[in-house]
Amino acid sequence: MFGERLKKIHDRLDGALAVSLVAKDGMPVESHANVEVDIEALAAEMLTQVRALADDHRELSVGPVRQFAVTTDRYALMLGSITEEYFLLLILGSESSVGRARYELRRASLDFEDDLV
Repeated sequence: MFGERLKKIHDRLDGALAVSLVAKDGMPVESHANVEVDIEALAAEMLTQVRALADDHRELSVGPVRQFAVTTDRYALMLGSITEEYFLLLILGSESSVGRARYELRRASLDFEDDLV
């Protein structure tokens, strides 16, 4: 159901390695990838970090986490909230535009939201 939309997001981002719709438990619902990456492990780790941040943000009263990004020597990992239950994970090569990826995360959250609420 979501595969074609994930592919379109992937194709719009230069250097995209994988795009995955992830449930809040860290399990990928559906993914589109053009390389071998452990999407399940990356999604679980990213969501663990987001949960920790969300707990801190609740105490600080600054609002929920909408996007979370980690950049390494090899990858840019971005996680965007679609609903309280679902997230979109982008795995990008080091040459990718993080700004463009942030835009695509926001755009995708609006596209997926109606189907996931």
